Amino acid sequence: MRKVVAHLWPVAVHAVCHPVWAFGACGRALRLMRAGGIGALRNRVLLRESVVSSRPEEHTYARWIESFDTLDDADRARMRRQIEAFAHKPLVSVLMPVYNPPADLLDAAIRSVRSQIYPHWELCVADDASTDPEVKAVLLRHSAEDERIRVTFRDRNGHISQASNTALEQVQGEFVALLDHDDLLAEHALFHVAAALDCNPDAGLIYSDEDKLDAEGQRYDPYFKCQYNIELMLAQNMICHLGVYRTALVRELGGFRTGFEGAQDYDLALRVIECLRPAQIVHIPRVLYHWRAIEGSTALDAGEKDYASSAGVRAVQSHLDRTGVRARVVPAPEVPVLNRVIFECPAPAPRVSILIPTRDRADLLEMCVRSLLERSTYANFEIIIIDNGSTEPETFALFEQLPSDRVRILRDEAPFNFSRLNNAGAAIAQGELLCLMNNDIEVLTPGWLEEMVSFATQPGVGCVGARLWYPDGRLQHGGVIIGLGGVAGHSHKYFPKGHPGYFHRAVLHQRLSAVTAACLVIRKAVYEQVGGLDESLAVAFNDVDFCLRVQAAGYRNVWTPYAEMNHHESASRGYEDNPEKQARFAGEVACIQARWGRSLLEDVAYSPNLTLATEDFAMAWPPRVANNEEFAAARVKTIE
Repeated sequence: MRKVVAHLWPVAVHAVCHPVWAFGACGRALRLMRAGGIGALRNRVLLRESVVSSRPEEHTYARWIESFDTLDDADRARMRRQIEAFAHKPLVSVLMPVYNPPADLLDAAIRSVRSQIYPHWELCVADDASTDPEVKAVLLRHSAEDERIRVTFRDRNGHISQASNTALEQVQGEFVALLDHDDLLAEHALFHVAAALDCNPDAGLIYSDEDKLDAEGQRYDPYFKCQYNIELMLAQNMICHLGVYRTALVRELGGFRTGFEGAQDYDLALRVIECLRPAQIVHIPRVLYHWRAIEGSTALDAGEKDYASSAGVRAVQSHLDRTGVRARVVPAPEVPVLNRVIFECPAPAPRVSILIPTRDRADLLEMCVRSLLERSTYANFEIIIIDNGSTEPETFALFEQLPSDRVRILRDEAPFNFSRLNNAGAAIAQGELLCLMNNDIEVLTPGWLEEMVSFATQPGVGCVGARLWYPDGRLQHGGVIIGLGGVAGHSHKYFPKGHPGYFHRAVLHQRLSAVTAACLVIRKAVYEQVGGLDESLAVAFNDVDFCLRVQAAGYRNVWTPYAEMNHHESASRGYEDNPEKQARFAGEVACIQARWGRSLLEDVAYSPNLTLATEDFAMAWPPRVANNEEFAAARVKTIE
């Protein structure tokens, strides 16, 4: 009850100050309760807490740090008390290979370890035959001052993998944390690592969010990561900093491999992941690592170290080969320093049934079907047009012109229900895979179906979505983020062509919780397993609900940017532009919120440090980080 009051209090204050708004809100609350009960109302209050209006001019990263990522003495004291209560206090060994860093930056890096709130650590340093005498002086001074610091001086330079293995030889801790010789750990980094291990004692790999430090030592460019995402991991090293690994497993795998320098941590992470269950890979949604962006650093420009990019490609290819996945790795077309994985399509190519609900608008339907028949290089597909009460002669004339050996027409005279129409088409489909498609889609990339089928036939994959553009070149669909606007929204919507998006996520394949049914490929067996689309959701969010049910059944939903189409959105059905449609839409919103509840705030493919108010991956004000006492006051203030 106390939590409910805390959530409702700012709403009550707002109501007193704005009585007209309050009258309308009461009506909306009653309608929501009729549709979904008290649970729907409670979930809507929780969603309102997170979906707040943006004030971009105030929302700088510096302000975010000040508001949400700055510790005071009370925080430090609380953390020390929590440490005493941990059931297990593992020794964490910080590995630091060193070669000729600026002495002042090396000193700062070591001091960041010595300043850790969590005391159970050791720093294992391997100097890789540095030629700068100041480097040796810094290392000797710190090792003399703190017995937890041990340094090995290598006689000969062997590069970072060999130096890291030398440091690994000194390790006595249960876990190893990787730290570059000029970067910084946040003072609470190892505290949060130990806290994560206290909650997840079986964990084998832990990783955190990260940001960068400029030449003046100012923090910028935070990477707020999602939970472990294998399709994204194949495209970029999303683990990176801070990465913490179970020592026994790292040693069992032989440590760092030579020949992968520049991507040695990427290669290690992939080899460790192969030995773990997904639940043993734990993400800490906090910025615990500050990556120094100086000349020559990949933090400043990934192109600074070309060998790192090629090593990354080899690391991923090696991972795929070891795990028996038939695929090849190439540079990602729009960001060549990262990767694209091209999975091999099954042979022979499975049949795909493309389901297209339609009503009149023969011009749109013809554009859609002609683009499928004339541009697609994948040959084994059928088209099932579910005609929902067309009346125009042009539509029937088009039906007569379409090739009967490739296209079937299914008539449905009932009122429009997108879910029912697709379920009817799926029932007569002959394909092993289904492709749900809007009648206002225009194929752009000839290999779109090969791309989507190659993902959809991978073990564990459910729905596969495409990259959809507005005809004017702006992005319409980069996947679906759960929770945006209260239910769901499109990732990177309206971003222009050529924009890579948030840490390149607009141009890389990745797991997402949902994708739009404007173009969605799924195995028919999976579609039937979850019961198809929910026919109580006639128009809105039926695809979101479907994808969430597929995900709940244990499958991963995937979005790929390499299947591209134009989407003339709502061109035939129209918009929610009259009271009847708006009432139906509100009911569908209430249904989704009641059904999925607080999980709408916890998208596994999105960070709780990113906003639910806009579709551009802006910072959340405040973050939705669980059990975070320091956010409580700021949370209430933001709502007010």
